[in-house]
Amino acid sequence: MSKTLLMIHGMWGSGEIWAGYKAYFEKLGYSVITPTLRWHEAKYLNAPPKELGTTSLLDYAADLEQQIRVLKEKPIIIGHSMGGLLAQILASRGLAQSAILLAPAPPAGIFAFRISSTRTFLSVPTVPFFWRKPMKPTFNEAKYGIFNMLMPEQQVEEYGKYVFESGQIAFETAFSQFDRKKASTVDERLIDCPMLVVAAAHDRIVPVSVAKQVCKKYKKHTDVTFKVFKKFGHAIQQQKGWEEIPAYLDEWMRKH
Repeated sequence: MSKTLLMIHGMWGSGEIWAGYKAYFEKLGYSVITPTLRWHEAKYLNAPPKELGTTSLLDYAADLEQQIRVLKEKPIIIGHSMGGLLAQILASRGLAQSAILLAPAPPAGIFAFRISSTRTFLSVPTVPFFWRKPMKPTFNEAKYGIFNMLMPEQQVEEYGKYVFESGQIAFETAFSQFDRKKASTVDERLIDCPMLVVAAAHDRIVPVSVAKQVCKKYKKHTDVTFKVFKKFGHAIQQQKGWEEIPAYLDEWMRKH
């Protein structure tokens, strides 16, 4: 089993979101890498660069692939939300010893529109040419769809850490059928490493029904495990009792 973990954050976040998980796994002897995606550093909190608006999933994937290529061994890739979609892309390139998808954004071809997830992104497409601009949900949208299981003061704190995200990536994931680059397309036939798909029962942005479809996509081609955590929402790194999840991940990794 690889002892190197590469953990990929989701939209609007940074590598800092994994602080608790990183410390947890390092105590168990793992080497943990938690990169911050381009343009997601804290210095861009209130002043996102123009280039962010047109950054693609393929750009993030290229950056991550470059990091992986210099490692001595293939890592176990753990991705949350958009990071879960990036983990699928990287696994399809043969770069993962195994892949763990936490509340993963779905690849092209999976019908993911739900009232709750649409409500979380409602303000984004109202911006003219949103696919060319940096974007971020309003506090109330994030509170509803992402932070719904956090305490009120924690919701404010976590939203205060959010940077802007690429409008291009919002387009690539939500309107993949119109994306000429096919950035969110993943060929399941190219993935032969073990996979774990984790869903959270109170997740409003990636509901359990969507995570199940992700699992189904790969089940015919590789060894896939599906797990639902009943008391969690989408913000699985910050919610009280979060240690339950890395404990399960460690158990799964040792078996696979």
